[in-house]
Amino acid sequence: MPSDLTRRNLMIGLPASVALAALPHGAWALNTGQAKALVDKVVGEVNTVIASGKSESAMFKDFERIFVRYADVRFIAQSSLGPAGRSASKSDLNAYVKAFQGYISRKYGRRFREFIGGRIEVQEARPLKSFFEVRSVAHLRGQAPFRLDWHVFDKSGKHLFFNIIIEGVNMLAAERTEIGAMLDKRRGDIGALAADLQRAG
Repeated sequence: MPSDLTRRNLMIGLPASVALAALPHGAWALNTGQAKALVDKVVGEVNTVIASGKSESAMFKDFERIFVRYADVRFIAQSSLGPAGRSASKSDLNAYVKAFQGYISRKYGRRFREFIGGRIEVQEARPLKSFFEVRSVAHLRGQAPFRLDWHVFDKSGKHLFFNIIIEGVNMLAAERTEIGAMLDKRRGDIGALAADLQRAG
C-alpha cells in the first residue's frame, strides 16, 4: 500500500466490513440532514483551503485542524491500529493517536492538494446500518468527476465523520492494512510506530 494516495496507484485494502466491524448499532440520534450538514461544513473548509494558494506546509496545518474538528480521530486511529491497541499502555496509545492525527492529515492533505483549481460538491445523504453515508463529487481540472463518500456517526456524542471512500478506496480498511504492516515491521512496538508516524505521511 503506497503512502501518497495518488489516484492511479492506490490499492484497495481490507473489505469495508472488516474495518467497520467494531461500529456500534443504533446511532440514530443523528439524522440524514445533520450528517449532510456536517459534510457540507467539512467540504466548505476543504474547498477554502485548496483555493487559498497557501504553501504545502500551511495547507497541511489547515487540513489537520479540519480533521481534528470534524473527524473522530481516536476512533479512526484505534481502528487502524487493530487488536494491538487493546494491550497498549495508555501513554503509548495516546502518543500513537496524536502521531496518527498528523500523519493522516498530511497524507490526505496531500491528496486534497491535487484538487487545486477544482472543487468538491456535496450531493446527498442516506442511512447505512449504524451510520450515514454522504455522497460528494470531486471536480478536477482536466479529469472526469469522481465520487467521495463520507461516513458519519455520533458514537462519541458528537456528529463526526470516521471514514472517507475515494473512488471505492476505503480509508479505514486501507489504513488498517498499512498501519498493521508498519507495526509488524517494528515487532509490535507502538511507541516506535508513533515516533515514525510523526515523520511519515
